[in-house]
Amino acid sequence: MATTGIFLMIFLLLHLSVNLFLFSGEQTFNEAVSFMRRNFFIRIMEYVLAIGFLIHILFGMKLHFKNKKIKGEVDYAMNSYLTTSFSSRTMIYTGVLILCFLILHLINFMIPMKYSNHHLTSDYNIVISLFKNPLYTFIYVFSFFVLGIHLNHGFQSSFQSLGLSNKKRLIWIQKFGFFYFWFICSGFSIIAIWFFFN
Repeated sequence: MATTGIFLMIFLLLHLSVNLFLFSGEQTFNEAVSFMRRNFFIRIMEYVLAIGFLIHILFGMKLHFKNKKIKGEVDYAMNSYLTTSFSSRTMIYTGVLILCFLILHLINFMIPMKYSNHHLTSDYNIVISLFKNPLYTFIYVFSFFVLGIHLNHGFQSSFQSLGLSNKKRLIWIQKFGFFYFWFICSGFSIIAIWFFFN
């Protein structure tokens, strides 16, 4: 869970960096996407990314049911509820919502951008046209809010699971995690909102 979580968090940074090219205009964004599409290393990493997502989802479900089994006693469950954060208690639910958004995202972005006739429309126009849709923009921004809740616990938890966190480092990991999830979620959301209104 921790290894795939960190891998997916790095992917989010790379994905956001490509999306920021939208602000540079149609040609620049299309060239950035075209480079990603043609790059052999990136094409291999797409399969690695898909496997990473799959492993993360499967282990997440396994961990959820394992924890549920352990927390069988009512007293233990109540104490656990009081000592854990909202984001840690809702990891399975935010995870399911993120998976639903991921499927929608692939249908609306990746499939058209990869397989559409680029003589008729460009990658830039596919993205911008979706962000002009108020329902899709709302779902997009809401999904990144949900992702923020997921990352709030996931970031810190990943470092703890790998044994990279101790009492001295914990406060800095929490601060960096807070900055990271706000940066990612705000970044993606601002892009969608900007192109909705402009």
